[in-house]
Amino acid sequence: MVTRLNPIDAHVGGRVRLRRQLLGLSQEKLGQRVGLTFQQIQKYERGTNRIGAGRLFLIAHALDVPVSFFYDQAEAVAGGRGLLSIDDGFDWAVMEGPDAQMLAFDFARIPDARTRTRVIDLARSMSDAIGTGA
Repeated sequence: MVTRLNPIDAHVGGRVRLRRQLLGLSQEKLGQRVGLTFQQIQKYERGTNRIGAGRLFLIAHALDVPVSFFYDQAEAVAGGRGLLSIDDGFDWAVMEGPDAQMLAFDFARIPDARTRTRVIDLARSMSDAIGTGA
């Protein structure tokens, strides 16, 4: 029997991983904050173990986010479960990855609005050049 990951459990676990990484915490440190082993945190982040409501509340507190943070964009991953499904041709999974999240985090730390605009212009020109094969 093949066990398939529940996409919502995987999404919630991915959001735990994202927030933990943004805070610079190891799985071990997060585990210590909520009374778990790093192996259990690892299973939660992979979505192989489901996070119960009480435990998710503790994790949210340890990561200084509301519980709703873990469900942001969950409708998009729910697929055929009667929830909103997005198929716009964009690879939204890229946005869940650590590179995109760190880029957003670093971008938010740029204090000068003109510099942020230049970074956006650079990214846009690079993606346009890739799209046109230039």
